[in-house]
Amino acid sequence: MQKDWWKINSETLVDTPFLAVYENRIQSNIERLIEFVNGDVQKLRPHIKTHKIGEILDLFKTYQIHKIKCATIAEAELAALHEIPDVLLAYQPAGAKKERWIALIKKYPNTAFSTIVDNSESAKALDEIARKNSLQLTVYLDLNTGMNRTGISVAKNWNALVDEIVALKNIHFAGIHIYDGHLKGDLEQRVAAASNLFFSIIEEIDVLQKKLGYELKIVAGGSNTFPFYATQKNVECSPGTFVFWDSNYQIQLPEQNFEPALVIVGTIISKPTSATFCIDIGYKAVASENPIDKRLVILNDENLIPTAHSEEHLILENRGKNEYAIGDIIYAQPYHVCPTCALYDSIQVVNAAHEICDQWQVAARSRKINI
Repeated sequence: MQKDWWKINSETLVDTPFLAVYENRIQSNIERLIEFVNGDVQKLRPHIKTHKIGEILDLFKTYQIHKIKCATIAEAELAALHEIPDVLLAYQPAGAKKERWIALIKKYPNTAFSTIVDNSESAKALDEIARKNSLQLTVYLDLNTGMNRTGISVAKNWNALVDEIVALKNIHFAGIHIYDGHLKGDLEQRVAAASNLFFSIIEEIDVLQKKLGYELKIVAGGSNTFPFYATQKNVECSPGTFVFWDSNYQIQLPEQNFEPALVIVGTIISKPTSATFCIDIGYKAVASENPIDKRLVILNDENLIPTAHSEEHLILENRGKNEYAIGDIIYAQPYHVCPTCALYDSIQVVNAAHEICDQWQVAARSRKINI
């Protein structure tokens, strides 16, 4: 790995804290993603919840990636605004989201939208609102393979639910959605766990396809199980973190070998003791759902250890011999990049010359763009 790849030309720095992303590394990560599927970009439906940025969607298109997955209606609208032709909302519309979903579909007729359902009532509710608006909605059945967050359990008779969905006149049943983010362990353990259930599901899908008379799509996995699904025929893979990567996946998923492409840049604002100093990367600047030792990694110096954290401040203990002064710049890699990115309205873009050259809006961090 290139030494000090994260350092930015001081003449181009802006006020901290801010997020910096590195264009050449993002491109390298997309190319690495495509290598995993042996160049078959039709297998890729990357999740955009990590970045929520239109310029990255434009970059996807330069690599002929034209399908995405998203978690919010704002993300879906951002994709439509950037003319992504195929957008899957992997979040079952309920309550007011149903009306927003219909409004989105009407506003952007050139985008093929789809969503997920996991029960008969939700499917019927979508069918009814589609009928009232003279639309046909495309849905996937969300299967619960053990994460127990959403989906109908694979242990239940989910084929019967498919029959109910197919019978709805204003619904087109497109296929199966699986997210198995609960699968942990080394690569062999993750592949074994994913494959055991997947191959049994495939047998049932084959029967369904014969009965329905058309091929069903399968959208499966996230980052943890991407190496497995990348090798399966007729499966669209949906990793998202690859675009920036983070400390967590660098540790947990070493076989994927994506490059860190995002850092948090902060400033030393105080030195309360001889062995500690305070920087401006507080809760509002980095995702803080984990214990303090799993929030960020200081890139400047492995001997700078986080010891206390609050809304605007982070205390670092200097256990090494390097000296630091008030005003010095600190670079940190987030442990969990997705919610960290969502804390910022914009990010600074760094070029190969280590200069800030552009600014991108994290447009879909907002709950609403237009719809």
